[in-house]
Amino acid sequence: MDLGLKGKIAMVGGASKGLGFAVARALAGEGVHVCIASRDATAIQRAADTIRAETGGSPLPVTADLSRADAIVAWHEATLQQFGGVDLLFANTGGPPAGSALAFDDRAWQCAFELLLMSVVRSIRAVVPSMTSRGGGAILVGTSSSVKEPLPNLALSNVLRSGVTSLAKTLSVELAPQKIRVNTIIPGRIATDRLRQLDEINANRQGLSLPDHQARAAASIPLGRYGTPDDFGRVGAFLLSDAASYITGASVQVDGGLVKGLL
Repeated sequence: MDLGLKGKIAMVGGASKGLGFAVARALAGEGVHVCIASRDATAIQRAADTIRAETGGSPLPVTADLSRADAIVAWHEATLQQFGGVDLLFANTGGPPAGSALAFDDRAWQCAFELLLMSVVRSIRAVVPSMTSRGGGAILVGTSSSVKEPLPNLALSNVLRSGVTSLAKTLSVELAPQKIRVNTIIPGRIATDRLRQLDEINANRQGLSLPDHQARAAASIPLGRYGTPDDFGRVGAFLLSDAASYITGASVQVDGGLVKGLL
């Protein structure tokens, strides 16, 4: 299937590793010009080098703390300067600290708000004028299975990512007249550094070894395994592509059947 992505221009956040990197690599493999961002300068350059070697693309790495408005503006401007516009956006950042709801002070809640919610607002606000001038575009927002079922010890993510889902649904209606699609993508247990860190925390809380905890977690997934970043990245590329041109306002689970709810 031709996804219709060749020659498109994409901004991909949180792309130095994990889910953002997987989406960026999948897009570059389809011939997309990608501008990738992360707060870690060394890591984002390494990611760009890897994508270039594996796909033959020419990704543009940008060092940007996406919890800051000025960094998002600079990332967008770098994309315009290098590629001339934006067609696609994967709004994605790392996750906030683990912990229970009352364990966090006001500053922690504010930081999570800036990282998870305002980063999406600001990124979308930045790209919409270019997408509109180019006849439309596609926006994909990374969330979490916590938007379907709150996860233990992840209070900040549970609360803020639910707001992100509501934002994306609202924008899918508001931006439809400009031919801009907005969807969210929900990872289940995808084998990333972030998930390993959370597994270690939860294993310690339960008094289990890490392998025992991971075996129990995998057994709770109908497909019987953790997902790979590529499992996620390929779905992300599809949702951003012309092959998904009649999908907007949707929340797509990439979780091996982990979430059992109907909606």
